[in-house]
Amino acid sequence: MKVSKKLAIAVFLFVSTIISSFASVIVNTPANNSEVSSPFSLSAFTSLCSGQQVSATGYSLDSSTYTTIFKAPAIATAVSASPGGHILHVKAWGVSGASCVTDVALTVGTSSTIPSGAISVSSLQTLGGWTAIHDTGTPGSSNGWSAITSSPSRSGAARKFSMNYSYYGGERYSILFGDDEGASNFIFDSWVYIPSPNSDLVNLELDLNQVLSGGQTVIYGMQCDGWSNTWDISVNKGTTSHPSNQWVHTGAKCNVRNWSTNTWHHVQLSYSRNDTGWITYKYVSLDGAQQNINTTVLGAYNLGWWPTLLVNVQIDGATSGSGSAAAIVDDLTVYRW
Repeated sequence: MKVSKKLAIAVFLFVSTIISSFASVIVNTPANNSEVSSPFSLSAFTSLCSGQQVSATGYSLDSSTYTTIFKAPAIATAVSASPGGHILHVKAWGVSGASCVTDVALTVGTSSTIPSGAISVSSLQTLGGWTAIHDTGTPGSSNGWSAITSSPSRSGAARKFSMNYSYYGGERYSILFGDDEGASNFIFDSWVYIPSPNSDLVNLELDLNQVLSGGQTVIYGMQCDGWSNTWDISVNKGTTSHPSNQWVHTGAKCNVRNWSTNTWHHVQLSYSRNDTGWITYKYVSLDGAQQNINTTVLGAYNLGWWPTLLVNVQIDGATSGSGSAAAIVDDLTVYRW
């Protein structure tokens, strides 16, 4: 059958259009020049980069030198960014060294769950004065230390928490960062990177402590429990004067041993309190997937502390023998109002 010249040209252009559409990174969401809230969903795909099969994809924000990399042609993840305008660079690399980038302009609005008047303290991981101590609530022993690291890092200054332990020992790292006796709503926002291998890490705990005007200390404690596969919350099952501090499993699922290693995970914890130190644990969000908790418990203790705000990061060992474990934290921010 003879094909007309016009038809042949039309077919060629159609095929060329299809091929070219797969020769660069296709960003499904967010749309260019769109307004999003943080964290926002990033969905992208490419099979070819400059005619080469794709070996990896990734993204970076603005002028950051850090790129989050995926060993797959597709990206489906949550990205956190501060309010304001940004350029999202979505990237792909070919098997023979080609590189492709699609830039997306976007504006991040203020999160609906964080009032515009909320106070935020950011980059807590960079503060000097972090202390490390064995947590006597765990058996065995531990010896820990922390230090600033530029790689891996999202901001250029992450903090690596490391420990050696024996018999399931856990190490707690703490920093004081101010005082606010009146704030009653909090969001604990951080990025966590688990280095490979993570076989010696079974539990990741993230806490906020607040001393109230009456002298009581409210402990907002949450942990990703690798034994029970749940998010746990800290509960005072006694009274403020005669406390009984216990961990209680929730219906929210989590196992830090199942987290992908050598990649960043976005963790957000939300809770509030009343005037007598009863805490409502609202939700936890891991990589943009939110799980509601909505449980109210007593969280106040008469500890005799001076007014302060304090953050804890704790890692627990996974074996009855000896081992070492680590976690890296970046962009650690506490919102309060």
